[in-house]
Amino acid sequence: MKTVITAEQINLTIKRLAHQILENHLQLQNTVIIGLQPRGVYLSDRIVEEIKRETSNLQVNYGKLDITFYRDDVRKELHVPNKTAIDFSIEERAVVLIDDVLYTGRTIRAALDALMDFGRPSKVELMVLIDRRYSRQLPIQPDYTGKSIDSIVTQKVKVLWQEKDGKDEVVLI
Repeated sequence: MKTVITAEQINLTIKRLAHQILENHLQLQNTVIIGLQPRGVYLSDRIVEEIKRETSNLQVNYGKLDITFYRDDVRKELHVPNKTAIDFSIEERAVVLIDDVLYTGRTIRAALDALMDFGRPSKVELMVLIDRRYSRQLPIQPDYTGKSIDSIVTQKVKVLWQEKDGKDEVVLI
């Protein structure tokens, strides 16, 4: 097991990613942020906190999306659904989807399908903490990336979150 990103680096990366959203979406007008359940929500919670801290508690339309029943592997294994909490319209709005790791792209494809049940956004952008660049099965690329990691198929990238795992760290297993 090898540490790829330390807790301090995660905090700096979250600040950078939050600033990038603010640069591209001034005052977040017509923009919504949606974290993907389960593990993308840890990142999106922190991104939203940082945006509020930077902008004196600017109103942020923030939701959480469960994609369990949109996955293409749902028939092969048992998945426990999480909660979707989107209490606003995404119709004609810019959506920033947030997840922890981009690997094959299948989770994001499922998220795009699920998102369409809530309206038709004007634009969808993707933010990830970790981009496993050379492992994509679908043509999906992030707009905002914390760190790109080149790894082989047999390796796993695990993001540990203080809230769930007791510490912040990204490791390569």
